[in-house]
Amino acid sequence: MKQTQNNLNLDYKFGFSMPEKPIYKTKPGLTVSTVKEISKIKREPKWMLDYRLAALKIFFEKTMPEWGADLSKIIFEKIVYFVRSSDKQMSSWEDLPADIKETYDRIGVPEAEKNFLAGVSAQYDSEVVYESVQKELTKQGVIFCDMDTALAKYPKLVKEYFGTLIPAHDNKFAALNSAVWSGGSFVYVPKGVQVKLPLQAYFRINSERFGQFERTLIIAEPGSNVHYIEGCTAPIYTTDSLHAAVVEIFVKRGARVRYTTVQNWSSNVYNLVTKRARADEHAIMEWIDCNIGSKVTMKYPSVYLMGDGSKGEVLSIAYAGAGQHQDAGAKMFHFGKNTSSRIVSKSISKDGGRTSYRGMVVVRPGATNASVFVSCDALLMDEKSRSDTYPTMKIKESEVMIQHEATVEKLGDEKLFYLASRGLTKEVAEGMLVNGFIEPVTREIPLEYSIELNRLMQLEMSGSVG
Repeated sequence: MKQTQNNLNLDYKFGFSMPEKPIYKTKPGLTVSTVKEISKIKREPKWMLDYRLAALKIFFEKTMPEWGADLSKIIFEKIVYFVRSSDKQMSSWEDLPADIKETYDRIGVPEAEKNFLAGVSAQYDSEVVYESVQKELTKQGVIFCDMDTALAKYPKLVKEYFGTLIPAHDNKFAALNSAVWSGGSFVYVPKGVQVKLPLQAYFRINSERFGQFERTLIIAEPGSNVHYIEGCTAPIYTTDSLHAAVVEIFVKRGARVRYTTVQNWSSNVYNLVTKRARADEHAIMEWIDCNIGSKVTMKYPSVYLMGDGSKGEVLSIAYAGAGQHQDAGAKMFHFGKNTSSRIVSKSISKDGGRTSYRGMVVVRPGATNASVFVSCDALLMDEKSRSDTYPTMKIKESEVMIQHEATVEKLGDEKLFYLASRGLTKEVAEGMLVNGFIEPVTREIPLEYSIELNRLMQLEMSGSVG
C-alpha cells in the first residue's frame, strides 16, 4: 500500500526539505563534460581530473551487480551529480545561509559540537558547508577537514593515499564515486596522538533526484587513536536519490581507529557504499554500522589485516521496514600472523522488509594462528518479512581457529504473552524484546557521543518496537 509523501514525512522526522537555492548545479546526466565541469569549478590539479576521467571510463565499462538488491530502477541519466549550496565554507555557525543553518539546527549539529565533539563537519548536498575543529586538535597536529580542502592544502598527502585501498576498478559504484566525488572528510592523526573526543560528520541530501558522492580518507599514524562518527539523513521525495560513498582508512602500526555510522536515509535513497581499511602490525580497526532507513542499502565494511597481531571488528545493526532491502555485512582478510577478526550482525525485518547478511572471511596462506568469530542473527517481526544469510569463508591455512554461528527467529509469542501478563502493552513488550536482541551491538556504541543514533532508533521503532 502506497503512502503519501505527507504521511511519510510524519513518520520520518528528518523527511523535511528546504527550498532549493543552489549557487551552482550541473545538468542531469553523466558525461565527460560533467566530470570536467566538476573538476574545473573545484580548481583541482590535473592529476585529479585525469583520475576522474579514467574512472568515468571504467564506470561505463562495468556492468551493474547481478547479485544483492534490485538496482534496476536507478536511472543515471536523470541524476544531478553536483550541487553547490553555498558560495563558501563557513567556520562560524551563525554565518551559514539561513536555510542551511535551519536544516542542521533541526538535526542537532550545534548541540552535538558544543556538548560532546572535538570537531564537526556538515555536508549539504555536494559540499561541506560548515566545519569547526577545536584548537587543541590543531595544536596536536591533527588535520580534520573536508576532502576538497585537503586536496588544495595537502595535495602530496592526498595523492599518496587516494584510491590506493579502493581503486576505481574495484566495482561500478566505486568507479562512479571516483569520477564525480565531492566533499567528504579527511582525517590525519600524527604519530602517538590520542584524539580523546570523537570527530563527527553529518551528510545531508536536500535536493531531489540528487547523487551524493562523498569521499572519506582517514590516516592514523603509528600509536595514534581516533573515533570518527558519521550521521546521514535526507528528505522524502517521490523520486529516488543515490548515495555512493567511498571510505578508505589506513591504520598504522599500533594505532586504533573506530568508525561509527548512524544512517537513517529516507525510503527513496539507494545507499551503495564501499568502505575498506588496512590494519598494520598490532593495529586495531573497528567498524560500528547502524543501517536504519533507505530504499536499498548495499554495504560491507572490510578490514585487510596485513600486519602481524592486527585486529578487525565489525558490529552492525540493520532494520528493514516496508519496501526496504538492507543487504549488509562485512569482509575480513587475514594476511598477517596472529591476526583476529570479529563480526557481529543483528538484523530486524518488519512489515515485509528484507534484510540480508552478506559476509566474507579470507585467511591467506601463512596467516597462522588466525582467530575468526562470526555471528549473524536475524529477527522477523511478522510473516511477510524476510531474512537471508550469505556467508563465504575461504580458509587457506590450517593453523587457525574459526567460529561461525547464525540464527533466524520470530518474535516469541510466549515472551510477548508473559510481558503482557505483567501489564505491558504489546508495543512496549516488543520494544523490550528488540532492545534485548540488539544489545550485544548497542552496548558497544558510545551513546553519550552518538546523539543521532539514540534519536533515530527511537524514531524508527516508535509505535511498533518501542
